[in-house]
Parts: sequence; C-alpha cells; structure tokens
Amino acid sequence: MGKKTTKKRSFTPEYKAHVVRLCQEPGKTVSEVARELGLTRSVAAQWVKQGAADSGDGGAGMLTQEERAELRALRKENKRLKRDREILRHATAFFAREGMT
Repeated sequence: MGKKTTKKRSFTPEYKAHVVRLCQEPGKTVSEVARELGLTRSVAAQWVKQGAADSGDGGAGMLTQEERAELRALRKENKRLKRDREILRHATAFFAREGMT
C-alpha cells in the first residue's frame, strides 16, 4: 500500500485575514478557531504571526508580505544576473582563444 496523498489546499488573503480576526476575538484561541474551521493549529498560528508582521507588530526579523514579494523578485533577478555574467565570461574566454589563433 502506498502513502495517502493529500492535495495541498490554498486560501485567499481575505480568508486568511478572516481567520486572523477570529483568532483575535476575546475568548478565542488559535487552537479553537483552527479546530472550528478544519485547519491545523500551526497554519492558523503562522497566519496570525504574519498578520502581526504585516500590521507592524511583528517581532524583529519578521518580513511583511510586500517585503517577502520584493525579496523573491530580487533573488530571481540576482539568479538571472549571475547566469548572464557566467555566459559573458564564457563568451569572453571563447573569443580570447579565437583571437589568438
């Protein structure tokens, strides 16, 4: 028998914000809200933590969603630039060898 595979669920930012608001209601815990909505406690807790960072209440080192998106874009650009530089390095070496013969 193989392992049981589950499809990864995705949630809209609006739904995540709704869960965060529910977790912040007086008398509600993250575990209770997660159980009521069929979520894992760790997912709901992460959303609450990210919500705090996005609102400026996150701890040191916490990135907002915008900062995360910018970091992803910068990493992608950095990877492309490194690849371009490597291509140019190889081309320069090739043409240097061709010029010597």
